[in-house]
Amino acid sequence: MRFHDVQQNSPEWDALRLGKATASNFACIMAHDGKAFGDPAKNYALRIALERITGRKAEYSFKNDDMARGQEQEPIARMLYEETYFAEVTNGGFFDHGTYGDSPDGLIGSDGILEVKSVIASTHFATLRRKSFDPAYRWQLVGHIDCSEREWVAFGSYCADFPESQQLIVHVLNRAECEKEIERLRQRRADFLGMVDETYNQLIQEAA
Repeated sequence: MRFHDVQQNSPEWDALRLGKATASNFACIMAHDGKAFGDPAKNYALRIALERITGRKAEYSFKNDDMARGQEQEPIARMLYEETYFAEVTNGGFFDHGTYGDSPDGLIGSDGILEVKSVIASTHFATLRRKSFDPAYRWQLVGHIDCSEREWVAFGSYCADFPESQQLIVHVLNRAECEKEIERLRQRRADFLGMVDETYNQLIQEAA
């Protein structure tokens, strides 16, 4: 594993992620775990294979309003986390494992990670009532711990519409809580990367 200290969404960051499975998409890989891969995983494998062949980011990658808001508000949420927990959050960079990798929102100390989601009020309220992180992001969080080889990840749900004391909700996932899930992720990811190789080879053969 190699750590690259690059800024998210920079050209260097995009280049490092090209043709690799990344933690933000691990939920797609883990869908129907124990069964055959579905269309979302197959389409993701095709996207990665095409990126390897063309050397270009997939054209159908998109950026919606929620993603744009998240990028704008992430620095605010990071600052709020630092002020609340008296902890410095440094650049998340990219943890590179060759065929897969991970870009957390920030690093905390020598063994922590920060993942921030800037969300709408109803989603934030659901997290507040649940008293835990949004399960939709569980495999991304497990992937953070696995790829970074760190011990814990803090999930922060941020919504500026709430009163100041409730704008940032933080829940922590420790490695000890998800060891079995890490093993499941590693096995499933290996199978997925095998499917990427098969898709790549098929594309090369068809082009010959």
